[in-house]
Amino acid sequence: MKNALIIGGSKGLGWASAKKLVSEGFRVFIVHRDPRFYQDEFQLKLAKLNSSDEVAVAYNLDALKADNINSILSQINDYSPEIKIDVLIHSVAKGSLKSMQGENPLNSQDIAITLQAMGYNMYEWASAIKSQDLFAKNASIIGFTSEGNQKVWENYAAVSAAKATLEALMRHMAFSFAKDGIRTNLIQAGVCKTEAFKQIPGSEQIEAYSLKRNPFNRLTTPVDVANVVYLLTRREAKWINGSIIKVDGGESLK
Repeated sequence: MKNALIIGGSKGLGWASAKKLVSEGFRVFIVHRDPRFYQDEFQLKLAKLNSSDEVAVAYNLDALKADNINSILSQINDYSPEIKIDVLIHSVAKGSLKSMQGENPLNSQDIAITLQAMGYNMYEWASAIKSQDLFAKNASIIGFTSEGNQKVWENYAAVSAAKATLEALMRHMAFSFAKDGIRTNLIQAGVCKTEAFKQIPGSEQIEAYSLKRNPFNRLTTPVDVANVVYLLTRREAKWINGSIIKVDGGESLK
């Protein structure tokens, strides 16, 4: 059985990817950080995923702390010493959505937190997995970027900076890790109505605009994105490395 480690996997693109990979025969290890009020709902979803076999294991810990990274990897190794991680998926959506103007403007601490969570935490996880020799042969690393990496969206400056950092690191990871047979790619998803997207100021206007310019006249769904995540795990995708793959139905063309 192949194994996927999903950082930020309880909702949105991470959860959709978990469900897709389980349906294709993967075991998934999900790292998430959710408040207590969401725990019952998530446990029900997890139980449904595990209805026939234990194929999903979850850790409700802060993925940004180095001690937690090492602890989770140690627990995965304890789960079975034979386990190797075939796919690392990074889907953390944590960051500041402050304006640069106003009474409480974006500050350096806001930017620093966002840069780690959505910019270089993927590299922190990948580096730790490599140092513990937990990557499988021909492993794949997948992260998520957005069209806001290059465009000005209201209050999106910190996230935009983080996505630019993520894309730069992805290119260097793709080149550096290739010698170990590891591929690194990003998916640029179209606008999805995830919980994280709804937190963006003006998200309703972004949604309406996206619907108008999408040639299929609909928004991207997490399932659309999860399908491409799965495609990138297949051996037929072994020559895709260092790429930003648009999964938006053509939304960004216009």
